[in-house]
Formats: sequence, structure tokens, C-alpha cells
Amino acid sequence: MVVRGNAPGHDLADRSRFFHGDKLRLARLLSGLSLDELGGLVATSRQFVHQLETGAKEPTDEMREAVAAALAVTPAFFATPAINPVREEDCHFRRLASAPRGLVSQAVARGTALEALVDALESHVRMPIVDFPEDARPVSSDAIERIAENARQHWGLGLEGPITSMMRVVENAGAVVVNFDDLTDRIDALSMARRRPIIVRSTAKVAGARLRFDLAHEAAHLIMHQGIVTGDSVTEGEAHRFAGAFLIPRTAFAREFPRSRRTLDWNALFAMKLRWKVSVRAIARRAFDLGLIDAAQYRTANIQLVKTGQAKAERYDELVAIEEPELLRAAIGWLSNREGIVLHRLLVNLGMTPALFTRLTGERFPTLPDNVVPLCTDKPL
Repeated sequence: MVVRGNAPGHDLADRSRFFHGDKLRLARLLSGLSLDELGGLVATSRQFVHQLETGAKEPTDEMREAVAAALAVTPAFFATPAINPVREEDCHFRRLASAPRGLVSQAVARGTALEALVDALESHVRMPIVDFPEDARPVSSDAIERIAENARQHWGLGLEGPITSMMRVVENAGAVVVNFDDLTDRIDALSMARRRPIIVRSTAKVAGARLRFDLAHEAAHLIMHQGIVTGDSVTEGEAHRFAGAFLIPRTAFAREFPRSRRTLDWNALFAMKLRWKVSVRAIARRAFDLGLIDAAQYRTANIQLVKTGQAKAERYDELVAIEEPELLRAAIGWLSNREGIVLHRLLVNLGMTPALFTRLTGERFPTLPDNVVPLCTDKPL
């Protein structure tokens, strides 16, 4: 059986004659390659690659094919310009000051490509309406507490009990959550304030409680820091305070926190961890922020965690489930199961290969049945 697309295959071939240098730069950054490295892969100089990216030179058909193959795209990828690309100022990076510039550029490029893919998916699949409440930049710690409480109320979460799934909170609010495995061990975490927000989480962190905190931290940026350059100690501190307040509201925290003038009740702290799905380190910080323990007790708590080998991995981490992204997987699965050929056409039109699709989404690109042949390109996927 042959399934024909809505647009004839030769239309794509006509478009492929065009070459937009900004898309070459985007593809190169997606691959994490320097000008020199890409030049070496296609047997040309860094200067010539730079001229292609700036539009000073046009590639031959052979060069267009070569750079496409080297960058895991198809020649059609270069046929249209980058539309409203993600900018660095759209992104909220953790540890921005220490992040290598190349990794920052690569993350921004991936955000641009992922957004294009999500936009294309949305033309076929309905996703949740974006519903992050926008609040003013907080002027005090008390203001952050109120903003976090307002966000919980906005999303119908109340102020008394634990959040079942932080992942579903942000995805139900319209964010797309993905893993950039080879980036985030050094960038740590990031979010992108776009029409549909993108949150990138770190798979280097294996503790479910800490991943939940990261999601709350990125939600803080999307709510409180629209249009603000973040990554400094002030904005990071504000996002940390919001995350703690969002995951364990102050009234409930004060009621449940085990008080003692001299020593901390570690058994009770770990019981709180399991109930609220928040790390003991974060609970100790929350207690200090709310004045329930003093600076000496807070320092002692951190020293104890380090001495017992729990600075990065705590007791009972395995009992807090790692929450996996669901929204993008569901959208891809739905479209693949109902109209698999559409997903293939979508990828062809974007000029992306299945390998790039998997790299951006973390999902395996579905194969077509043997008796189905897409006719929207003159070359097989």
C-alpha cells in the first residue's frame, strides 16, 4: 500500500534548493560542534563554514548533503529560516556562571529545535492550555511565600497536603518536560520561557525528591522571573525559597516539623521526607528559612548529612519515585498510533532525522509498516 501526502513530494524538493545559513548554525550547535570540527567532517575550512552560516557563500548540492549528513538533519532542514529562535535571555539556567558557553549555546539550540517539533505536533494533537500564573518580582521572603501559596491555590492544590506528582503539576499547566542527558550534568537544570514553556531536567540526579524540587524551582522562574535574567545568587535564592514553600507550605510545615531546642529528631525528619517527598536537606533549609531552627542547628544538620555520606544521596531516596515526563510521550504515542504516516511527514517537513528526534525527545521514533511508503520525500528516512 502507498500512502500519499497532502503535498506532492516535488514541493519539498523545490524548497530544498534554498539554503538558510542560520539553520546551519542551529544544526551545528545542536550537534555540539565547533566551526573547525564541522569543517573537518565535511573536508572544508572553518572559514567556509562560517561563510555558509552568515550567507556570504552558497553551498553546492554536494556540500549541502555533506553537512546535513554530518549534523543528523536532511537538506530540507536548511530550506526555511529559523522562526523566532530561543534566545539565551529566554532561558533560566541553574549554575549559569559556571556553565561552559558552548553547552549554553547547545542547550539554547536544542530548545529552538524542540519548540519547532512541539509546534508541529500541536497542529495535530491538543495539548494543555498554558496556565502558569504570572507574578511580580518578589520584594521579600514573605512575598515569595505568598506567591507560592497563590500558585498552589491557582492550580487547586490547597495548602495542607503533599503534592502527588510535581511532574503532572507543571505538565498540566502546559509545560513540556524533557531530558537533555548529555547537557544537564554541567548546566544542572533549566527552563525556557516561551509560548509553551520548556523545562529541562537532569538525569544526573537519581533522587526523586531532588528532581521534584528542581521542577518546583523551574516553575518559580516561570512564575516570578518573566523577562528577568537569572542564574545569579539572588534569583536562584528566590527560586529555592519558592520551591520549598510550594512543596511544603509554611503553616503545614510549622505544624509538622519536629521541634527541639538542642538536637534534631532525624527519624521524624525522614518521616517528613517520605510524607512530603522532599529531601531532608531541603527540609532543614526550610526550617531555617522559617526560623524554626537557628543557624548553628542548620549548620549541624548539613555537617551530619555530609558525615553520614548523604550530601548527594540520602536514606530512603529509593522510596520516592522518580517522576517521568508524560505529556510529550503521550502526544507522540497518540499521533503514532492513530496516524503514524503523519508523524513521518511531520519529521520530513522539519528536515529532522529519527536520530535527532530521539535526541530531542528521548522517545524512539516509530517505524512504518513495511507496506506503507511515505511519498513526501524523494529519499527514505
